[in-house]
Amino acid sequence: MAQTEEFGEELADFVRRVAELKAARSVPHDDLPTVLDTAIFELDHVADQLWPWYERLTATGTAGTSSADRQEQQLLKGIFQRLPLPVALIDRETVVRRLNFAATDFTGVRAGYATGRPLSGFLAHPDRAAFRSQTAAVARGDGDRSLTVHLQQRPAVPVHATLTALRPSGEPRTAVLVVLQSAGARAPSAEGGPGPVPDLGETTRHAALMDLLDAMTTALLSEPATTRAAVLERAARVLHGRFADWVVADEGAARLCRTTVLGPADHRDQRDVRVGDLEAQDPAACPLVVEAARGGSTALQVRPEDPDAFGRDASGAPVLVRANVTSLLCVPLALDGAVQGVLTLFRTGPRLAFSMAEAQATDMMSRHIALAMAKLD
Repeated sequence: MAQTEEFGEELADFVRRVAELKAARSVPHDDLPTVLDTAIFELDHVADQLWPWYERLTATGTAGTSSADRQEQQLLKGIFQRLPLPVALIDRETVVRRLNFAATDFTGVRAGYATGRPLSGFLAHPDRAAFRSQTAAVARGDGDRSLTVHLQQRPAVPVHATLTALRPSGEPRTAVLVVLQSAGARAPSAEGGPGPVPDLGETTRHAALMDLLDAMTTALLSEPATTRAAVLERAARVLHGRFADWVVADEGAARLCRTTVLGPADHRDQRDVRVGDLEAQDPAACPLVVEAARGGSTALQVRPEDPDAFGRDASGAPVLVRANVTSLLCVPLALDGAVQGVLTLFRTGPRLAFSMAEAQATDMMSRHIALAMAKLD
């Protein structure tokens, strides 16, 4: 399978080069010999490389994967899932391919939620660039690496991340296997022992999230809303203050309409962005909102790099800069793949940034809000 995919990539590259040669037919007459030499080189490449490769694939590729191979793959997957150490399989961009049971407990992130998202997103912001760089080095064959990072949910606890290259069966490219361990932690013994001491701060944050989920469910079920905008406003008021400094709700997908904006009660500085500024803003001018409405995936950003991600106010200043946004969540309100609207949350100033656990909880609430909106169609 891996050989077939590599052949397909090589063939696609050849097709692209042929297209370039066709476009080069309009070059001056004196330059045509160079184009002709290039075309002959490409034909030689087909004759000497691609055709023999194709013959090998047709000779060996039709047999398929044997039953024994499939059983071995299942066994290896089972071993991976039950390893006592937190282990993740990622690609060169740190995107999670697999996360074992121990890793879900260690990071506090569900495997289904983590898959397809960068593992670097679970780390504290200062560690992300170094982790991405080391992962890329391992993937390109520069040898195993080890570094100390910090999880976003537990920034005070150093974590040892050991990275090694791995070529999974049937995969076209090299993957990276990551083993995570708390600094100073020992491998678990067969005799067992007392469990880890609960983290009071983490327990408190978890309880606060459960209270928030309960408040959202109560608000959506307490009395029937008459309009979709009313559902959005009710949900926004649950999240405002206790969970986010700013809550902006936009209804629709192809055509977005801003329905609710809730911001800080006091504005000590005249340079601060005002609620009216965001109410007057066109959601279509907010790239972050448009992307969420089109792609249907949650965006979590800490110290947003693009100041124009939420557009500009009437004065032409970036909203994220004027509001002093230090972290944000932009969540599509989707149900069965259909986006009903977009909810954007800002935290400003010294407030603690949104965590992955909070992003998960918001993602869960977004489905409940979308369901309440869909009932009013």
